[in-house]
Amino acid sequence: MLNSGFCRSQAFIKTADLFKREDGHSGHLNLFQDKAVDTLMSRHIMANSKIRTEGQQGMQGFRIQIYYSSVRNAREESAKTQAKFIEKFPEIPSYPDYQEPGWFIVRVGDYRTKIECYKDLMKIRKEFPNAYWIPTVIKFPDRIKK
Repeated sequence: MLNSGFCRSQAFIKTADLFKREDGHSGHLNLFQDKAVDTLMSRHIMANSKIRTEGQQGMQGFRIQIYYSSVRNAREESAKTQAKFIEKFPEIPSYPDYQEPGWFIVRVGDYRTKIECYKDLMKIRKEFPNAYWIPTVIKFPDRIKK
């Protein structure tokens, strides 16, 4: 009974709040970790690098779909849409795709979580109002590569 009351009274802490300091001072953190942690991380990366879906190597994540059509001129429209996207958002990778029977698709970004995806989705929707996120296999983020 005491524990449940205690838990309810605690404030919800966001991850970003853990790194904020309101006193104006900065801090320094030294991290000492066992070599086994590096070994486990390497094994995790190697195991996940073997994920293959539709011939692509990557991990489960999200992309933003900005074009999906099978109309007669869909190939040209998808190319125009991708060119417009690259012009507006050169820092975000774009991936044209074709799926049988005749669907042309343009998806953008490589996001590990919906939260990462949502930030760019709000910017992209200003130019592409019908954009939405989809779960898919994404390329590994650069921060994991050595």
